[in-house]
Amino acid sequence: MLSQVYRSGFQPFHQRLLPWVQSTALSRSRAADRVQPSTIRHVRSWSNIPFITVPLSRAHGKSFAHRSELKHAKRIVVKLGSAVVTRGDECGLALGRLASIVEQVSVLQNQGREMMLVTSGAVAFGKQRLRHEILLSQSVRQALHSGQNQLKEMAIPVLEARACAAAGQSGLMALYEAMFTQYSICAAQILVTNLDFHDEQKRRNLNGTLHELLRMNIVPIVNTNDAVVPPAEPNSDLQGVNVISVKDNDSLAARLAVEMKTDLLIVLSDVEGLFDSPPGSDDAKLIDIFYPGDQQSVTFGTKSRVGMGGMEAKVKAALWALQGGTSVVIANGTHPKVSGHVITDIVEGKKVGTFFSEVKPAGPTVEQQGEMARSGGRMLATLEPEQRAEIIHHLADLLTDQRDEILLANKKDMEEAEGRLAAPLLKRLSLSTSKLNSLAIGLRQIAASSQDSVGRVLRRTRIAKNLELEQVTVPIGVLLVIFESRPDCLPQVAALAIASGNGLLLKGGKEATHSNRILHLLAQEALSIHGVKEAIQLVNTREEVEDLCRLDKMIDLIIPRGSSQLVRDIQKAAKGIPVMGHSEGICHMYVDSEASVDKVTRLVRDSKCEYPAACNALETLLIHRDLLRTPLFDQIIDMLRVEQVKIHAGPKFASYLTFSPSEVKSLRTEYGDLELCIEVVDSVQEAIDHIHKYGSSHTDVIVTENEKTAEFFLQHVDSACVFWNASTRFSDGYRFGLGAEVGISTSRIHARGPVGLEGLLTTKWLLRGQDHVVSDFSEHGSLKYLHENLPVPQRNTN
Repeated sequence: MLSQVYRSGFQPFHQRLLPWVQSTALSRSRAADRVQPSTIRHVRSWSNIPFITVPLSRAHGKSFAHRSELKHAKRIVVKLGSAVVTRGDECGLALGRLASIVEQVSVLQNQGREMMLVTSGAVAFGKQRLRHEILLSQSVRQALHSGQNQLKEMAIPVLEARACAAAGQSGLMALYEAMFTQYSICAAQILVTNLDFHDEQKRRNLNGTLHELLRMNIVPIVNTNDAVVPPAEPNSDLQGVNVISVKDNDSLAARLAVEMKTDLLIVLSDVEGLFDSPPGSDDAKLIDIFYPGDQQSVTFGTKSRVGMGGMEAKVKAALWALQGGTSVVIANGTHPKVSGHVITDIVEGKKVGTFFSEVKPAGPTVEQQGEMARSGGRMLATLEPEQRAEIIHHLADLLTDQRDEILLANKKDMEEAEGRLAAPLLKRLSLSTSKLNSLAIGLRQIAASSQDSVGRVLRRTRIAKNLELEQVTVPIGVLLVIFESRPDCLPQVAALAIASGNGLLLKGGKEATHSNRILHLLAQEALSIHGVKEAIQLVNTREEVEDLCRLDKMIDLIIPRGSSQLVRDIQKAAKGIPVMGHSEGICHMYVDSEASVDKVTRLVRDSKCEYPAACNALETLLIHRDLLRTPLFDQIIDMLRVEQVKIHAGPKFASYLTFSPSEVKSLRTEYGDLELCIEVVDSVQEAIDHIHKYGSSHTDVIVTENEKTAEFFLQHVDSACVFWNASTRFSDGYRFGLGAEVGISTSRIHARGPVGLEGLLTTKWLLRGQDHVVSDFSEHGSLKYLHENLPVPQRNTN
């Protein structure tokens, strides 16, 4: 009988815990070899969490004002709610989550921070242990007295919480100690009750013990002594700054955080944070930042499935800790996709959970800006085409009328960037009178092309008699455009968004702060003439790009404008939001054996040297083998030397030379500077194959006088832009006559190449009927489908 019980899974508690306890001995043997936090310099990382070095010293007494400052937190308390540490059946611990939490705490501890845990779980662990012991006991008694070979249904009595806590406390601590041992960290347990904070002598003893443990680089694990804790009292405290009773682990964590002058308190629960209405309700929105004066506007839901406190208790405890100088974040510690890095994400300043702050920013949050852009964009889309064109014309006029103010703001940016930015980036940052004039001309082109953009009928079909279908163009919704260094990008993108009826969020680089601010103000001034000022928003808060890419409920399309690294980072960070752009601009030019001597050097010079930092600049020059050691080849090399272009030799090119330039490290390189790779090919087909293998589908060119060869190249190269006898630098929205561009896309879905007004539109279907139902078109119905194509209204091209 007993063997049947063991096989059925009721293994004695001490045998199940034995592997953990054995590993704990290793922890104690290593404790003597531990180093003090001040001596830690290089520590390996675990899992995918990198080691980072940050300045951790700061004076306590005032909480952090912004999330970005959390990376400077030295002393941190992590509170693990009951729902975080217990399994779904509330009997036993969620070992996977606990292991992940211990790993994150260990990483931060080994960075030199002082970590403390306030944990639940003793009751759940004890309940699991006592249930097993009761089942074992009942099965033995039944086997001895019933005389039957089968177990009868066994009823398990209700287990008293304090007894469960007493039975589970030692096992919980042994588990934590074993887990921390894996990272060469020692842990120590401290059990407290409310009296330990109200009795002055006990309070001093507790304080001294905790400080001594932290000094020795030991992680204190603190929890209420649930074996002797009195029943919960009515919530009569929390009314004053200096009064808080320890009645649950939320209040304990807050009291401990203030008592120990902690920089940060992380409260992990089973919800993402604080919502403006009960989580799960249709209109519930996560509150990113919570201020002490906001609690009156929040409706609290029920408490979690386990544990003493609900969200209201957490908020009150958090506000109490905030008043004591400790920053607080409430976040979800149970979500499988984020729990593995939630603690480290919070400490790195990422937008996780609800951040409690005493500093309320003057402007709106980015979430509020997203909502304003959405509503403003919808109003913009309902304007008449002439009204949208009028807004763009007014913005173009403002660029010239306010030229002096714009250039003054840009001068401030240039002065601050001097010595910090590379020369190509400084060139992008610089504005001039000629640039502003060109911008104004481009904006007027956009205004002219916007007359027939939104609401244009693309297709009309008569489905049946008096049932007509139309496909019409509509805005995409809300665009997020992230750009570096180039303030001239702002009015271009703003004009395209206005013309296409899209709401717009703009995130510019810090190096162009002054320029972007005045250009955004001018854009909103232009929008104001038709009451749609809020359609374009400039994100000025300390929002990280990675956090913006998570706003999938507010943003419909992300368009990065900047370096290939920026584009790759955004494509990686975007969660559920399409990204339109190109990660690299590896542009090729193939010089055919029948190329004109007069054309080649001009095209190569313009493509490489006119603006080498541009994404449409030439990076690889492919030369037909027959041109080697010819006057044409010598002219190309001489021109590149005069222009001070550094040459890298491809493998085949290097094999032809006795003394060659440095051999290229990779044929997939975007130099973005006066550097160029030269490679030799045997035919136009080999050039095409090389482009497909090493290119980025951006812009590729053939130089030849043979029309048949050129057409073969144009038809077979699978890139967004393919040219014949033209510079790669023509790959640009303004030069294409689009007025401007939001970027260049190498994607094969939606827009491709320079993306102008047309690329910011999508479609919707309009069906107009007269009491039509599908059942009338069934086999025995009275109506038949016609599906007749109808003429489409002619587009206004003036």
